Amino acid sequence: MNATESRRRWWPRSVRARTALAAASAAAVILVGIGWWVHRDVYRQSTQIAEGQAEEQLLALVDQLKQGVVPVRRSTVPYEVVATGRRAAVAYGGGMEEFDPGTRHVLPAPPKAELPAPPDDGAAWGYTTRPMYIPARHDSKSWDRFGKNGGTYLVMYDDIRADELSSDRVAALGVAADSQLRVYAVVLPHAAEDIADAITEATDRLLLLAGLVSLVLIAAVVYFAVRIALRPVEAIRVLTASVTASDPRERVTVPATGHEITALATTINSTLERLDNAAARQRRFVADAAHELRSPLTTLLASLEVALAYPERTDWPAAATTAARQTRRLHALAEDLLLLARLDTRTSTAGPETVDLTALASRLTEQYPLTERPLTLTCDGTAPAHVFGNPDEYERLLRNLIDNAARHATHRIQITIRNQDPWVVLTVHDDGPGVPAEDTERIFERFVRLDDARSRDHGGTGLGLAIARDLAHRHEGTLTLTPRTLGACFQLRLPQAPTPAEK
Repeated sequence: MNATESRRRWWPRSVRARTALAAASAAAVILVGIGWWVHRDVYRQSTQIAEGQAEEQLLALVDQLKQGVVPVRRSTVPYEVVATGRRAAVAYGGGMEEFDPGTRHVLPAPPKAELPAPPDDGAAWGYTTRPMYIPARHDSKSWDRFGKNGGTYLVMYDDIRADELSSDRVAALGVAADSQLRVYAVVLPHAAEDIADAITEATDRLLLLAGLVSLVLIAAVVYFAVRIALRPVEAIRVLTASVTASDPRERVTVPATGHEITALATTINSTLERLDNAAARQRRFVADAAHELRSPLTTLLASLEVALAYPERTDWPAAATTAARQTRRLHALAEDLLLLARLDTRTSTAGPETVDLTALASRLTEQYPLTERPLTLTCDGTAPAHVFGNPDEYERLLRNLIDNAARHATHRIQITIRNQDPWVVLTVHDDGPGVPAEDTERIFERFVRLDDARSRDHGGTGLGLAIARDLAHRHEGTLTLTPRTLGACFQLRLPQAPTPAEK
């Protein structure tokens, strides 16, 4: 089993399930990111709370010392007050008693030279925050707030000059008159962690529960929303499944919502309509081709059967002439049918090859046989008219237009070629009876001949103009019948190509 087959087994096939799973997965990623961010932010806020408590305790201790009051030991924040020239701490509490600072202070006392004289304006000095090393202890108890092996902690401290205090306050504090006091407040990381753990534990539980409920709700809502949205698609699928090649007349219901499914239904209906039209054209084409083939075959078969039935009374040269004429009709019809089949399956042929329509029309005018009846065929085009495309296909297009004009002209056929930027316009005008206005488009349909009274033996196959228009479209041009007071005038418009010297 390869990786693709293994994935197909566990990956849901339903679009509804896939969409719900994708939405739930995206929501899970978002919720995990939000939870991680909330967790980190809670820890950051908790650390700020612990630092704020230490700062508040430090400021309170400084105020008490300036009032000559020795702080009590009970405190939520570990603190210690030390003085120069004194071995024991002035005051301590909040866990510093674990080090027995009454014998010797834990944190260092400031040197006298470190604290400068206060400014004349009496502004207060700000405290300092820095990491400091707390020494290791020989014993440890379960309620100890510091690690047994010591460590580095964030410490806030502020200094007080004893000479700024009154003698009574200095005496109450038990320090020398020229000493300096330093107040320490320790920020315990586990205090912040305790606060953070308490908050994040509750937050994590809430986020986990809310996340699970949200994922289930999101998956369910997306599943049923997609299910409802795909109902028109399922209806379209059921209706299109009933469409067959022989009967593509079924149409899907277009929803009135105006969303993408409406566009899908409209496109499917347009496609089905094109298929229906193509199938109708194909059926009509096959029927017309069969009818056109039947006429020369019937004539040829009847002529041969009569000749074989009465060989002694048959004019064999005339019979052979009739057979040859009908065979030529069959050959021309087969050639036209094959060309139409190729035109229906091939794409545009307008390419880099350049063709001079003026030279091509002039050559066809000189070579075209006008032996059946006297006609004048002239070409009016002096300047070169260059277009892109296949020379053989252009020759077939012009020859079909000239053949059609020769069958209907009374005395004269005029070919005109003009350069009308960015087009080359070629017209073939005859002085025949013309075409009724209601048939100006129908004559380009396959197997359409307006002169039904004319003998089919002398007429065309009814495919010449259809082939000419298809060839014009293949070269990105147009072929239309323009109104004239006398005769019929076919106008061919093709994109103009630069002359070889201009390339």
